[in-house]
Amino acid sequence: MRRPWAALGVAAVFTLCCTACNGNQEDSTVIRFSWWGGDSRHRVTLDAVEQFMALHPDIRVECEYGAWSGWEDATAAALYAGTEADVMQVNWNWLTNFDDDTIQFMDLSGMKEWLDLSLYDAESLALCTVEDEVRCVPVSLTGRVLFWNETTFAAAGLPVPASYEELLAAGEVFRTKLGEDYYPLALGWYDRMLFLVYMLESQYGMDWTADGRLQYSQTQLEEGLRRIHELEAAHVIPPLKKVIGGGADSFDKDENWITGRYGGIYEWDSSAGKFQDSLAEGQQMVVGEYFSDLGGYRGGFSKISLGFAISGETKAPEACAKLISYLVSREEAVKILGTERGVPLNRNAYQICKEAGLLGDMAALANQRMEAWVQFSVDPRFEESALRTVYEDVFVKLSYGEYTVSQAAERLYAGINTALMGE
Repeated sequence: MRRPWAALGVAAVFTLCCTACNGNQEDSTVIRFSWWGGDSRHRVTLDAVEQFMALHPDIRVECEYGAWSGWEDATAAALYAGTEADVMQVNWNWLTNFDDDTIQFMDLSGMKEWLDLSLYDAESLALCTVEDEVRCVPVSLTGRVLFWNETTFAAAGLPVPASYEELLAAGEVFRTKLGEDYYPLALGWYDRMLFLVYMLESQYGMDWTADGRLQYSQTQLEEGLRRIHELEAAHVIPPLKKVIGGGADSFDKDENWITGRYGGIYEWDSSAGKFQDSLAEGQQMVVGEYFSDLGGYRGGFSKISLGFAISGETKAPEACAKLISYLVSREEAVKILGTERGVPLNRNAYQICKEAGLLGDMAALANQRMEAWVQFSVDPRFEESALRTVYEDVFVKLSYGEYTVSQAAERLYAGINTALMGE
């Protein structure tokens, strides 16, 4: 039985972001399609849906979309309430994290008449398979990459950093030549957690977790946190009080990034488009190199960036499958969407993008650099809400001076282990 209390939490979110795509068919099958992203993703997705409805006049698609901030909680509430969209853009870990008898994602392996899963490699499909059911179609692979505002670094008289030591040294140059409001790199609290993993894996050469357990000691976590603290003290990254005080829920909406006062970010390669598009005229973003001076290993992990799933509650599974198939493999849709959700894993879509010259953009270059570098396995529970609460507490309080580095390491180590063990 669904939980009726959850409907209230999602209603306010969806009322603000719900927009019906054009379509006036009175007797058509109506399905709802939800996704998160930036303005550029919204724009091309709406265009693709319009084309789909022109091709399928018997299907009307109502589109619900918005920014990532708050989206996961709203989706969880909708799933528990039974008010989720028919077709959903999903994080791949939702397939296991939203683990409840009341929640059902449709098994797509039984929809071969409309959805060709043979266009995906077995490894990608395996990441989207739970209890022998393919719960979503994987859209792309993603990992965190450094992006630099080359214009800002040039104004400071510096090339973009090619090493950690160059990044560390850039902080004082930015402060002296550009002013107190300029920083070489901006990291929010979650970015800091991912950067910590990148640094530690580069140094020690271990997956973050193995068999559901954290592999790093409290001492090793303290080493990584001390480096993060060092970056802030050296004017490389802004204090979180400044980041949070800016009021933006992501850096593409932050005036400090838009105008070039933040010289770099550490972001998902699949999100490159929105950060590039958000820059003010005259600002130039480039893809950075990974830092080889952090250690003898290639730190960081990749994951399925997102997928398309069908609600088990839908009354129109055939229409849903047709929409997904169109978005991930039909030529006109693939050309419209390009790499807005990352470089496609669908072999047909990849070939279309390659032949159309769509793989030379910022997202494609970042994806190539990421795939050539990262060597570690993703922790499927890394993004769970209980763990994110621990990360936020540790990095915010460390930045605000409420934790020492040692206290932050103790809290991070204990919090992660408690969450992983379910205690």
